[in-house]
Amino acid sequence: MARQRKKHHFWRNLLILIVLFGIYLYWGNSSIETDEATFTSGALPAGFDGCRIVHLSDLHGKYFGKDNERLYRAVKAAQPEYIFVTGDLVDRKTENPTIYAGEVGAALSAIAPTYYVTGNHEWGHGTKVVEEIKRTLRESGVTVLSNEFVPLLRNGDSIVLAGIDDPNGYADQETPQELAQEVYAKYGDPFWLLLAHRNNNFNGYYCRLGADLTFSGHAHGGIWRLPFTDGLIDTTLTLFPSFTSGFYHCTDENCEGAMVFVNRGLGNSPRVIPRILNRPQMAVITLERG
Repeated sequence: MARQRKKHHFWRNLLILIVLFGIYLYWGNSSIETDEATFTSGALPAGFDGCRIVHLSDLHGKYFGKDNERLYRAVKAAQPEYIFVTGDLVDRKTENPTIYAGEVGAALSAIAPTYYVTGNHEWGHGTKVVEEIKRTLRESGVTVLSNEFVPLLRNGDSIVLAGIDDPNGYADQETPQELAQEVYAKYGDPFWLLLAHRNNNFNGYYCRLGADLTFSGHAHGGIWRLPFTDGLIDTTLTLFPSFTSGFYHCTDENCEGAMVFVNRGLGNSPRVIPRILNRPQMAVITLERG
């Protein structure tokens, strides 16, 4: 009788643990974590001191609440002056990716001026669909930066924002180096920001372009963020990756201390692999004149 009771208690406790773990996984993959950070630079024009930027990445076609209402509520509460979206807005398996992109684009651009670059998953749908996504985003009020740059104006000062199409893009697309050369040719030596989806292309490559700060995603925070690591594995299947969450200095001696902010992203891909200790992230970056 005592042995049966112990066996019953074991299975009951195991079931409770499984249920609790399931609840944790659901919460840890569906609740948005808002992380605030500050980027300080002596080169920042005074007019941009205190400028707030919401950085989103890697939605992969996911919904947070009905019609993404929880996401938009979180973005609005952050009171951004600009919104940056660094790729993988849709997943390569997202049905009706153009419709989803248009919904998100219209909602975000209604909150603040929104800027977007492609990720690798958009290109998984093919060039024709990518062109439809870009057109739909532009019609919804989003500025699509396809190897392009624009000035941002605030309090009488200006900075430059540039964006790189994902390397999966057009075979004959302009190179990042050519884009950087155009920035310098037009603006001299400006304070400029770069949107580029792939975090793993920053160190030793994008860092050499000269941008004051690069915004990236792609790594999903290392998916399972084990203690004292940057994650277990990233989307390139690299074990114990780096450059997966937050600010990083480049380690390339030719970059003179270039920095990147890597967003952990919001969605899951593949969707069957859950995040662990790695909630979906909305980052709020405040620019500060040092």
